[in-house]
Amino acid sequence: MENVTIKINGIEVSAPKGSTILEAARLAHIEIPTLCFLKEINEIGACRVCVVEVKGAKSLVASCVYPINEGMEVWTNTPKVLESRKKTVQLLLSNHNRSCLSCVRSGHCELQELAHNLGVEDEGYYDGAKTPSCIDDSAVHMIRDNSKCILCRRCSAVCEQVQGIGVIGPNMRGFATHIGSAFEMGLGETSCVSCGQCIAVCPTGALTEKTCINEVFAALADPKKHVVVQTAPAVRAALGEEFGLPIGTNAEGKMAAALRRLGFDKVFDTDFSADLTIMEEAHEFLDRVQNGGVLPLITSCSPGWVKYCEHYFPDMTENLSSCKSPQQMFGAVLKSYYAEKAGIDPKDIVSVSVMPCTAKKFEIGRDGQAANGVPDLDYTMTTRELARMIKKAGIRFLDLPDEKFDDPLGISTGAGVIFGATGGVMEAALRTAVETLTGEELPSVDFTEVRGTQGIKEATYHVAGMDVKVAVASGLGNARDLLNKVKSGEADYHFIEIMGCPGGCVNGGGQPQQPGPVRNTTDIRALRAKVLYDSDKGNPIRKSHENPAIKELYDTYLGKPGSPLAHHLLHTTYVKREINQH
Repeated sequence: MENVTIKINGIEVSAPKGSTILEAARLAHIEIPTLCFLKEINEIGACRVCVVEVKGAKSLVASCVYPINEGMEVWTNTPKVLESRKKTVQLLLSNHNRSCLSCVRSGHCELQELAHNLGVEDEGYYDGAKTPSCIDDSAVHMIRDNSKCILCRRCSAVCEQVQGIGVIGPNMRGFATHIGSAFEMGLGETSCVSCGQCIAVCPTGALTEKTCINEVFAALADPKKHVVVQTAPAVRAALGEEFGLPIGTNAEGKMAAALRRLGFDKVFDTDFSADLTIMEEAHEFLDRVQNGGVLPLITSCSPGWVKYCEHYFPDMTENLSSCKSPQQMFGAVLKSYYAEKAGIDPKDIVSVSVMPCTAKKFEIGRDGQAANGVPDLDYTMTTRELARMIKKAGIRFLDLPDEKFDDPLGISTGAGVIFGATGGVMEAALRTAVETLTGEELPSVDFTEVRGTQGIKEATYHVAGMDVKVAVASGLGNARDLLNKVKSGEADYHFIEIMGCPGGCVNGGGQPQQPGPVRNTTDIRALRAKVLYDSDKGNPIRKSHENPAIKELYDTYLGKPGSPLAHHLLHTTYVKREINQH
């Protein structure tokens, strides 16, 4: 690729032709601040925080969209540039709800940090009219407060361009501009799928998940309640970031220790029910293949994807696996098998999950999620909420010893842990399905063709005399493209895995928020996914059907995969929903 040489702050920099000033500056180890910019998603130069001086230009230019050319001279830190950035931030703060002390983003708010770095002081605001505080709490999973919004449009860009949904965007014009839904509908009235990707990219506290922290603390303090927690595989791959650990740190041991110190009676692992999901889903897949069932079979572990299918591809809900998600399977087993084994009335069990996902908050209220007459799950928290609980309780997370999950619902395999990465459900299912079909042990359990963070992956495996065609998609925009090919006949598969969030659960809407510069330069998804694949590789048991706790569950309680009891507890149904966004 042809390179271009320019000067930034007097230093020669060589960058690929077509690069922006922002990209070239990073090659010179200079980080120009941004607020609205998200690489390949929101490149609009709107916030004007990234302005720089360019020799010959009549005014300051937005470095995130300004292309470099040979011999260009750029200055990123002149008094004129710094004063312009400071004034821009002052103007933003003048129309901002500055309740920073009580804001959930305090301490890791991009606007707050920028104001601090630029030396913006309390008296440095412009008085005048303000956008009134308008709270939209109509959605089950999140709250939007427009008084904290800076109109960066990151949320609407990720909703439209990445997820292909577009239920939020700028309404009105001029000073009256605000982020909202069509016809000022509440978000809960739209076809929002609760994926939370808008929350993940928001630089301020304008978008936050609905929290159940106080309710969980109250349950933990109730001596009449047996409070049990399960943690999703992706949580251990990201929780450490909330306490300053590098992206890609496995915090499983400290997480288990922290949950015990919070007061949970049992600390279990959702990886257990991921293995259980594979047993049911692999059985369902083989049944459909051998008995002429609806194909392709599409996974149902991601509640954001399931709701998207119900809204946007309702004619394909028959393709969805009837399996509940691992979270819901765990809850159903907890309040039946575990309750009987422990001699506890299911009504006295409080079932809590920690998930990388905000759509789980919608899922626990779906019909068909109360297999034993009580809700499978009572509360679901995000990774961020768990971090807040740990901090609120004064637990020194970094000083904790590494501890293990409790038995029996804490025993899992390598197949269970990779559920958190795109392609992981497919790979785990293949490990079990192939051995079941062939009756032979796999020479290698690694199905590397379905690994990686690409949006769409395809593979064909020759198994027991037939070619099994599979596909994997993550991010709902990619799911849409893949399913349109299936509907048109352009593509033909037996089995499809879809995850609602790009890269899978490791990049879920409830995971720790990373600022724009980190998101733009670091492959966060790959680093977190590596934690899970390393854990899988180091597990002595890597196939779900070899999990001794799963074998015990079937031998003593469920009978076999797909049995009437298994179907009652572990399977569900779907609805065909209308699209409501215009």
